[in-house]
Amino acid sequence: MKKGLTILHHAAGAGSTKATEFLLSKGIPVDIDYGRGTALCHAASNEQDKTLKVLLDHHANPNVTFYGHSTPLMAALVYHSLKSMKLLLKAGADVNGNGSLVPPLVFATMRGGYTNEVRLLLKAGADPNIPDDLGRLPVELAALNDCIEEVEMLFPLTSPIRGVVNWSVDGIISHAKLEDGKPLEKRHIVRRKAMFKSEASKAFKRKEYDMASKLYSLAIDHEPDATLYSNRSLCRLQMGDGEGALSDAYKCRTIQPDWAKGCYRQAAAHMLLGEHKQAHDALLDAQRLEPGNEEIERELR
Repeated sequence: MKKGLTILHHAAGAGSTKATEFLLSKGIPVDIDYGRGTALCHAASNEQDKTLKVLLDHHANPNVTFYGHSTPLMAALVYHSLKSMKLLLKAGADVNGNGSLVPPLVFATMRGGYTNEVRLLLKAGADPNIPDDLGRLPVELAALNDCIEEVEMLFPLTSPIRGVVNWSVDGIISHAKLEDGKPLEKRHIVRRKAMFKSEASKAFKRKEYDMASKLYSLAIDHEPDATLYSNRSLCRLQMGDGEGALSDAYKCRTIQPDWAKGCYRQAAAHMLLGEHKQAHDALLDAQRLEPGNEEIERELR
């Protein structure tokens, strides 16, 4: 059993309602937490809405934080689990995500592709006037991602933004694109990139590879580099996503062609895909760039 996780965590994360009910009936505290979040957090992170409901029916705290930066609602949002989000919001989860790294509405509009989640958050009363750490409102973030439907939902609920002359949906989109074209202060980019990279590294160490991959993606969105692509490639390898891992390995090598690790990541992805010749060729490239590396030599044998 993983350190910090109880049998209740495993039952909730696996979606076993009977086991979860049984353990709770035996007196296991519903909010038991040994440093890796409660069982509710674990259910939300694993898209298990049925066990999540059982836990909420037993009065699990929907606003508990875990790892210092996330909540069950945020975990459900990241994994597009609308059922879990609805259950958590009905149980009193803070729709504005107090305790989260970023407010749920900011995250959803920042990433794009979360239109249904944005609709649900707004219906539950999410504040569309809470900005990200750069001062951008959700309506601006949605506009940057060309999510017109989200812009149309957010616009009537958003307070007028200073500097937007044409206060309309089209005006917001034009304003957001214009502002995005302006150079962002380097210190802001570096700070946000470092923040997401650090959280991704922590998630990887906890073996939460999907979460780590998503956090590395956020860091890449701010300023891509070879290390970030290498790290995301490794996450995708651990998730069994050979095509995704290979794509990231190629990007890593394109940015830093003289780095052996990029070749090594490429080889690992080819192996996962059953492409042994290509894997061998990539390892030879790695050997050429870093002769004497024991790990590479071992793989070539």
